[in-house]
Amino acid sequence: MDRIIARNLKKLRETARYTQEEVANAIGITRSAYSNYESGEREVPYDVIEKASDFFGCEMALLFEENENINAQILVSAFRIDGITPEDTREIMRFKDVVKSYLKMEALDAK
Repeated sequence: MDRIIARNLKKLRETARYTQEEVANAIGITRSAYSNYESGEREVPYDVIEKASDFFGCEMALLFEENENINAQILVSAFRIDGITPEDTREIMRFKDVVKSYLKMEALDAK
């Protein structure tokens, strides 16, 4: 499972054209820790998975997806805004989390 999460973290990051440093800063860890998670050398803690999904604007389940053909799902989640500050990035992450929560609530109401 660690290799799957690692592969998907890397795909998301590369598709969105972020560096490891940018992602690590946004989710509040060191670049070397993020590099270890992305390479599969270390198990990714739950809170890091959660923060990464908020950063990339995707459901956490996408990070556990084994299907090699998840590129379409990743492209939906990946976008890049150049020239934003780390504070802007954190605000965007919070907003994406609110949107994901809202969509989950709407899905539950529809049932």
